[in-house]
Amino acid sequence: MEMVSIHELMLKKYPNHETKLKYIFDKTLALIDEFHPDEVALEAPFYGKNVQSMLKLGRAQGVAMAASLHRNIPITEYSPKKIKMAITGNGNASKEQVAGMLQNLLNLKEFPTKYLDASDGLAVAVCHHFNSGMIAESKSYSGWDSFLKQNPDRIK
Repeated sequence: MEMVSIHELMLKKYPNHETKLKYIFDKTLALIDEFHPDEVALEAPFYGKNVQSMLKLGRAQGVAMAASLHRNIPITEYSPKKIKMAITGNGNASKEQVAGMLQNLLNLKEFPTKYLDASDGLAVAVCHHFNSGMIAESKSYSGWDSFLKQNPDRIK
């Protein structure tokens, strides 16, 4: 198994939100070009108490989606509860529980606790793997052309 280095986004050094979004877009394209994924799985936006944080996260997710669509890569989104349920069997599991189960499922010797946020991305990937047999049932689109071909009845 090939070891892949962790790609961190260090956004604190960028002066404003727009520059951070551009960096996320560019970094997502670079990762796509480096690893050539067939599909992209993302955690769907969730409702939180802090509206500003939710807005910033939604924009970042949108930029990642735009980069994937720019490379014609289909996207599938999973709710946080569905991801936690797929990994732990409990839709309300904590980050620590998800990380512990990932460590067990993937037979990892250790899982550094400083990367609990990064474990969310790994959880999305594992959830997508577990659900990959059902992808044909839940529609996934690579762009407007794909959407229109799969939904001719929605065109008026």
